[in-house]
Amino acid sequence: MRKLKWTIRIILLAIFGLFFHYVLPQHDIVRFVSTSEKYTDFSVWNRIFYASADSGNADSPSRDVTLFHGFYPNGNTIIYRNEDTGWIWPPYFKFDSADLHAEVRNLVSTEEAPKWASITHYGWRIPFLGVYPNAVAIRPVASPDEFIIPYFNIVFFVLLAAFLLFLRAMWRQFRERSVDPVLESASDKWDEVEADVSEQRGRLGRWMGSWRRKPRQ
Repeated sequence: MRKLKWTIRIILLAIFGLFFHYVLPQHDIVRFVSTSEKYTDFSVWNRIFYASADSGNADSPSRDVTLFHGFYPNGNTIIYRNEDTGWIWPPYFKFDSADLHAEVRNLVSTEEAPKWASITHYGWRIPFLGVYPNAVAIRPVASPDEFIIPYFNIVFFVLLAAFLLFLRAMWRQFRERSVDPVLESASDKWDEVEADVSEQRGRLGRWMGSWRRKPRQ
């Protein structure tokens, strides 16, 4: 039973960890080399990873998706998509995908004369599903070695921890005031019932014993 509880806890922790890793903002230092548009047909496997159509456009099962192509400082490639999130999930309230496209085009550079940028995004790159992280914001940086402190994530997890501790304290108080007295009362009642049953059995045993024939002397 103890192993089952720990297994369930680990599974729930993994689910919440993946969820927060997907929706919370991440920051990369990237050198952009080009932008493009890719006609994408959405399926049941990848539709959940895409936002709705850009503000002012009708949503459809297929559409052109703007992509940003770049390189990490170590030379590895990365591709981002550029979609408005609008008022829906996740709540980035992004309506400026066209402006972001212009900013990236202005930062396109070569390996000989690189322009580095810090790009804020959420989501994952899943090649076999055709899924890309969604770019949210971008700003130029002087060096690929610039360290980005994730202030939002730090504040978010501090507030989340405080909220969970608050819920835990409320539950413990509720349990002490409401649940534990009920359980103790039920336990006392059960003990009384067991004691009463034992007493009735004893009386029945003595009554039946009185009907037994006494052994001859």
